[in-house]
Amino acid sequence: MAESQSNYVEPSPKPNAALADKGDGGYDKALHNRHMQMIAIGGSIGTGLFLGAGGRLAQGGPGLAIAYAVCGFFAFIMVRALGELAIYRPSSGAFVSYAREFMGEKGAYATGWLFFLDWAVTAMADITAVALYMHYWPTFRGIPQWLLALVALAIVFALNIMSVKFFGEMEFWFALIKVVTILSFMALAIWAIVTERVMSVPVNVGNMDSVQLADRTSRIELYSHVANGHFEVTSGFHNWTSFGGFLPMGSFAIVTLSMGVIFAFGGTEMIGVAAGEAKNAREILPKAVNSMIGRIAFFYVGAVVLMTLVLPWTAYDKNQSPFVTFFTALGVPHAGDIVQIVVLTAALSSLNAGLYATGRTLRSMALAGEAPAVAAKLNRHQVPAGGIAITAGLGIVGVIINAAVPASAFNIIMDVAAVGIAGTWISVLISHWIFVNRAKQGLVERPSYRLRFAPWSNLIGIIFFAIVILAMGMSDDGLITLGIALGCVLAMVIGWYAVRDRIDADLMDNMLVEDIEDPLGASAEAAVEFALQQAEEGRA
Repeated sequence: MAESQSNYVEPSPKPNAALADKGDGGYDKALHNRHMQMIAIGGSIGTGLFLGAGGRLAQGGPGLAIAYAVCGFFAFIMVRALGELAIYRPSSGAFVSYAREFMGEKGAYATGWLFFLDWAVTAMADITAVALYMHYWPTFRGIPQWLLALVALAIVFALNIMSVKFFGEMEFWFALIKVVTILSFMALAIWAIVTERVMSVPVNVGNMDSVQLADRTSRIELYSHVANGHFEVTSGFHNWTSFGGFLPMGSFAIVTLSMGVIFAFGGTEMIGVAAGEAKNAREILPKAVNSMIGRIAFFYVGAVVLMTLVLPWTAYDKNQSPFVTFFTALGVPHAGDIVQIVVLTAALSSLNAGLYATGRTLRSMALAGEAPAVAAKLNRHQVPAGGIAITAGLGIVGVIINAAVPASAFNIIMDVAAVGIAGTWISVLISHWIFVNRAKQGLVERPSYRLRFAPWSNLIGIIFFAIVILAMGMSDDGLITLGIALGCVLAMVIGWYAVRDRIDADLMDNMLVEDIEDPLGASAEAAVEFALQQAEEGRA
């Protein structure tokens, strides 16, 4: 150990030095610009839009577009803050690593396990969703749901532990399929609106009574469009004024629906995790982050607005993808098969991203003593297979749970995941706030790429996400969800007292090393490996 110290010159503590994270030692920097761009896109387009938007439209009406716009704005604030931190110091530990630097080990512990809760629960839902999607086709209906879920988990797990290149390629093509589908929907939806096409959707008239309209006149208007078991209307702006108007459930419904919308945006933080394994991260991150606000406005808000124009909000169903509803109403042959493949892809993409992100996050925590030691080990493909396996193991538990509980439990799981997302995002904004304050003190130097109006933008973002979490208690099953979330928080507190004595208190002294070889973002492998070796020897 002494010999190693004599051969290593400690970098000078310059505020503007480019830094590397010792937690990234050993990773294969195999993600390129096209991967980063598609990860940014794929992370912000998933089952929340392809499946969940239908149920939220049925609950809140056309005003759902407002919720997407507002939540999207605050999601961009979080991503911009994370982008600035990632340029300051790229790290696959991302928000956990930044929480450790700026909030200490308690902050890193809380952030890491909140993020793990988010993606572990989402993985449970994703594999169950894959099984349900497969049962859409008669060929697979004879196969037990749990077996289909297990096969999906096994395939994605195997690809994740092989190489980060496989993850990058999978996410690239998954994202491309989703983008092409949304663009096709938008083009056909605009055509339907311009031509005022008559749309016909098969409905179960008996379920129409579940639509909660503000007045009797709107209910009579709703039934007047039902004939021969079909809901028939023309596309156009009149769908915003009919059936109770733009906000048929009132303006407060937008607040209560925001938790589900937050879940839809879950995954946007993936860009911060991927930065630790990207080549020239400091060059490509600004482009990826800046383009996100346009994607949110175009893909999410634009898609939801078109959904409310081509069909009345009452035509959508929580149990069916809104894209399936649209293409079926349009009369496109085999529309269900086409879109079912896409939503299946979206679920696999989410599962793929979840295993990737939690594996890297758990490794960062394990190196600090906050997670099982097995999560810190890399396999021969330079992948944290132990951390990925832990999440996959919990996914199997999810298969059992979802097979045994009523359908409402699935929505509760989604809300629990959303609590983890909002908590993680709040942590990012707090870490960035402290980073900005340290920059004002001259302790660090902010990069030229910055979150504007900080720390005020941080403050309004934190307040917004906190309000959304509290408002969730007023929604259906909201108290149950908050109870589960509080139970998880209690478990985290107990866990902290169990592991705090073995946490490396001097971790930050060994964690940051100056990126000597390339200030633009190529990792200084020798310095990083040395810091990793020192940390391991210190714990031996």
